Amino acid sequence: MSDGAGTLRVILGDQLCRGIAALSDVDPARDVVLLAEVTEEATYVRHHPQKIVFFLSAMRHFAAELAESGLTVDYIRLDDPGNTGTLRGEVARAVARHAASRVVATEPGEWRLAQDMAGWEAAAGVPVTIRADERFLCSREEFAVWAKGRRLFRMEHFYRLMRARSGVLMAGDEPVGGRWNLDAENRRALPRGVEPPAVPAIAPDATTAAVIALVRSRFADHFGDLDGFGYAVTRADAEALWERFVVERLPGFGDYQDAMARGRPFLFHAVVSPYLNVGLLDPRAMLARVERAFRDGAVPLNAAEGFIRQILGWREYVRGIYWHAMPDYADRNAFDAGRALPAFFWSGDTDLACLAECIGDTRRNAYAHHIQRLMVIGNFALLIGADPAAVNRWYLEVYADAIEWVQLPNTHGMVLHADGGMLGSKPYAASGRYIQRMSDYCQRCRYRPDVAVGPTACPFNALYWRFMIRNADRLRGNQRMAMVYRTLDRFAPEKRAAMLEQADGFLARLA
Repeated sequence: MSDGAGTLRVILGDQLCRGIAALSDVDPARDVVLLAEVTEEATYVRHHPQKIVFFLSAMRHFAAELAESGLTVDYIRLDDPGNTGTLRGEVARAVARHAASRVVATEPGEWRLAQDMAGWEAAAGVPVTIRADERFLCSREEFAVWAKGRRLFRMEHFYRLMRARSGVLMAGDEPVGGRWNLDAENRRALPRGVEPPAVPAIAPDATTAAVIALVRSRFADHFGDLDGFGYAVTRADAEALWERFVVERLPGFGDYQDAMARGRPFLFHAVVSPYLNVGLLDPRAMLARVERAFRDGAVPLNAAEGFIRQILGWREYVRGIYWHAMPDYADRNAFDAGRALPAFFWSGDTDLACLAECIGDTRRNAYAHHIQRLMVIGNFALLIGADPAAVNRWYLEVYADAIEWVQLPNTHGMVLHADGGMLGSKPYAASGRYIQRMSDYCQRCRYRPDVAVGPTACPFNALYWRFMIRNADRLRGNQRMAMVYRTLDRFAPEKRAAMLEQADGFLARLA
């Protein structure tokens, strides 16, 4: 209990860094820091059990870190008596408990929570100040200035601005190597015999073990395995895993970041997005480390630029889009899609080998890398015309790094093109040939990616052409789709009809 009249500093579960704005002027003698585990945040969607464990354990470790630094920490556990189950309720209780004169917090990563925080002042009966989240390299206000008056929002334009403004991977006014974007050099399939270095798992300590037991008892019916939890939950462990990525896997990341392989869910990926998104890693330090690795000759340019593009370009861009376009962004449905997700999205029990592998990876790890999410799971959802709201909810539930500011634009805009092209210039639709080219999934599948019609035909093939036929009025004018529609226009009527019959038959069986 504090002496009263101090400030209650509220830290959310994805704000686990000492430099967060709410703590910038904390007074250790008078202020209290509140962290609260609440049922509402664990259940507003049915989060993967590993995701819940990761957040709660990371929060508990961070609270201990703050207490060891001399701050007064009020930590509310999920099973504490009197826990109201909501952040608003816990803030109000803490204000009364500590006789706080005001509340200071940092802006959240979700529109839903921002709306809830707008009611904290009335609930707590004291002034509430919400500060900007300074962990990002582009503030919401700066993005709004960039976006003003634009008809098209393209990541490439934004990325170049961010590179020039930050000086990252620049040679004066020009990009190092003479090109801004080396995406074309990031598309090699994994050759036979190339074995990516392992991604280490962190053994749960006593704190994490206690959280695992709590989550197992309360959320056992949520999608996802809990056995084998190996995420870092402390800053020191997250930084150690990050350094191992830079040294061991980043050199191969540039070539193979789009590759997929059976039994290798991580390949050359960093698998650090959960740590970055909750504050255990600092994006500025990460950018500096990758650039130093390149300039020291430890990693090739296509690896350094490919990773920097994800952090300095894409991550900042989707956050800007989210806050610029919400709240109606989530309601857009450019293709009028409305099909329910198949049951195998929760079981992985399907004879499509690529989907079984990617959903299985998701179930086991609360993780799948971006091509699995985009070009297998997401591509399938796009082609069958799945309801965007259902797809968004699924992605938000199942991945440990899924916070809505990053999940929604990626899923709604990039995966489903449901925003009508605001975020991406074309739908990322593909046939089975793409999956065959970038993976070994097709080798053990009952379906053949080189067959379009018949009992052995890969369903992605007919679904792809059905999608193009059904959405021709919307997509034919897209310059990036011109070649697809020139090919479609050469189809004989009988071939078009056969494709549609094949696709419709698959969808009927799917239902």
